[in-house]
Amino acid sequence: METIITSTQNPRIKRLLALQEKSSERRKSGLFVVEGRRELEHCLAAGYEVECVYTLGDSPLANLPTCIVSPHVYERIAYRGSTEGIVAVVRARNNTLEELESLTSGRSEGTSPLFIVLESVEKPGNLGAVLRSADAAAATAVIVCDPLTDLYNPNLIRASIGACFTVPTVACTSEECITFLKTNGILILTAQLQDSELYYDTDMTGPTAIIMGTESTGLTTQWREAADAHIRIPMLGRLDSLNVSVSAAILLFEAVRQRSV
Repeated sequence: METIITSTQNPRIKRLLALQEKSSERRKSGLFVVEGRRELEHCLAAGYEVECVYTLGDSPLANLPTCIVSPHVYERIAYRGSTEGIVAVVRARNNTLEELESLTSGRSEGTSPLFIVLESVEKPGNLGAVLRSADAAAATAVIVCDPLTDLYNPNLIRASIGACFTVPTVACTSEECITFLKTNGILILTAQLQDSELYYDTDMTGPTAIIMGTESTGLTTQWREAADAHIRIPMLGRLDSLNVSVSAAILLFEAVRQRSV
């Protein structure tokens, strides 16, 4: 008979909670937490290695190491109540710009690479929402420059509903990203209010990277100077900006629209 973990003081449960709560623990251990069947299925499809699934009953996914936990323990480790009784500890994997080069050259004929680049994104929920839009637009990848949140933050995974696994995502410096884009002949479009043209008047049919800054400070001078063109979304009300995830969705689907004409 399988042993059921019934205490939140169990060492495995304490480690799982630390992985959820501390980015330092995720970095040190190379592990992170995935909650929910849909998210875990995307994770597995992307080739991630699962260390253990913590579940209320028999493992819903075959051939995975499983620990059964009591309802009391599950309530402590689950963030949402509607995750089908599944919380998993997974081994992290760090994608690189070199890997993106193969994706760029491997796109099907007639399909130009499309990247969304975020500089110094701080809120994991915003990054998760951008990843959902990137998945919907079939973007080549999301590049996060000088990130202020780690790519395996539980809030990011939840907000992306698994898109963090379906869309290749790379963390790097802005300098490294600029070099990568220019070396591969990718048009750099910076989203900014100053010295810019309307986004729908800009050609996005070729290899394109859309660069987004933070809502509070926008893009740094480094990106403004590296840009091939500056684009903006018209703001007709009294406010001068949209949430970064909303802006990213608008710009991504303009590229989709242009490429489908």
